[in-house]
Amino acid sequence: MAVSHRLFRPATATVKNTISSFFIRSISSSSSSSSSGPSLDPKIDLEEAAAQLEKSSSSSSSSSPSPYKGRNFHWVFLGCPGVGKGTYASRLSSLLGVPHIATGDLVRDELSSSGLLSSQLKELVNHGKLVPDEFIISLLSKRLEAGKEKGEAGYILDGFPRTVTQAEILEGVTNIDLVINLKLREEALLAKCLGRRICSECGANYNVACIDIKGDNDDSPRMYMPPLLPPPSCESKLISRADDTEEVVKERLRIYNKMTQPVEEFYRKRGKLLEFELPGGIPESWPRLLRALNLENDKQSAIA
Repeated sequence: MAVSHRLFRPATATVKNTISSFFIRSISSSSSSSSSGPSLDPKIDLEEAAAQLEKSSSSSSSSSPSPYKGRNFHWVFLGCPGVGKGTYASRLSSLLGVPHIATGDLVRDELSSSGLLSSQLKELVNHGKLVPDEFIISLLSKRLEAGKEKGEAGYILDGFPRTVTQAEILEGVTNIDLVINLKLREEALLAKCLGRRICSECGANYNVACIDIKGDNDDSPRMYMPPLLPPPSCESKLISRADDTEEVVKERLRIYNKMTQPVEEFYRKRGKLLEFELPGGIPESWPRLLRALNLENDKQSAIA
């Protein structure tokens, strides 16, 4: 199978280092790694964090119903880094009227703060350490509590859970309706990750890769994904993540698959897993995803 992808390169684009991606570890690995390198001491334990999450989750479920057919949606998005979880979760968030909560954003917000916990977390990330379960759960519970105070109902989680430990805790405190597992051919996924760019001024996300995968047969059709190019005002301000290199991306995918396959099986056994293979870019994939979710007939599904 031949794969080609071209990168749009603005002449004045600047490439800067950004924070490395993080992977969530189980509490056992948190303990075993504490003997080397920096450690995080949030002064909470896993049991306390789970209790906090239960309080926040149960409170948010009792708030005003979702404007979409009177339902509270409690959905989870799974998928490899770079597959597009944030893109499709954000679109469904707008369509369904429920918040899109990305744990990666919660960690980045904490990193940008000036507290003691932020300093400890930065040391962990800079040394390639993994963020403990209790810390992620604590951040999530705080976010749900804040949403409850604003009258939010339901949520779409993006980036959580990534371990069976997290899935068990989440299942114990709330009823997840559906887990959407986005999949994409590895060669397209790699090209997408290498083409990711962010505007350093406005924070908008773009992708400069033009992906064209020639199909071999009906089981492996041609896949075309056009680039998502920036407007002229952002061209000279594009940055890329320091860890978006081919070697690092492949290793990130390997670790993700190893960690997440048990999570997929956890939800598959409970009849909550929807596996969705992305056929191409947003114009092709979005309508098919709506059909898979039985949302295609609603007039709101026409959002661009």
